[in-house]
Amino acid sequence: MNIILLGAPGAGKGTQGDILAKRVGLPKIATGDLLRAAVKAGTLLGQQAQSYMDRGLLVPDEIILGLIEEKLGSKDARHGAIMDGFPRTIAQAEAVDGFLSSRGDQIDSVVAFEIQDETLIRRMIGRAGEEGRSDDTSDAIRKRLQVYREQTAPLLQFYEERGVMARIDATGSVDEVAASVAKAIPS
Repeated sequence: MNIILLGAPGAGKGTQGDILAKRVGLPKIATGDLLRAAVKAGTLLGQQAQSYMDRGLLVPDEIILGLIEEKLGSKDARHGAIMDGFPRTIAQAEAVDGFLSSRGDQIDSVVAFEIQDETLIRRMIGRAGEEGRSDDTSDAIRKRLQVYREQTAPLLQFYEERGVMARIDATGSVDEVAASVAKAIPS
């Protein structure tokens, strides 16, 4: 089973992805984690990613997709995986579809975490204080939300047209949202 978790920054994808991964026994794939692990391991893709990161540039899709394909092709993902916040664009979604299709697989479910901007901003500013994150200012958060709407929100229609989309309210407690995810993706 291949599952994608979509939602704006701060919507709870990471937390809910961890809960879901434990419940269904699949690995959770987050691009940031993959990048850090590849850089630390000194893999070819990790070295390529590091060269972009060192210059303050975004890591190109071909490197990110290479890391995703490596992970999806790994032994621990043989029964599927949970993709946390990836793909982020239609082009990335089409590339993942192509890779999965080449091995006779597909995206089975997409969960969209829906939450109002002002709730997200309050949540992320609170998190910034708790975690000491200086990048979670109101202006920076609004910019990330704008980028999400421009680049990632079109994926909602993309997956809705395929009949694999479940939209859930992400404003409740962690347990309430986890219960909604469990209804959308039963074990």
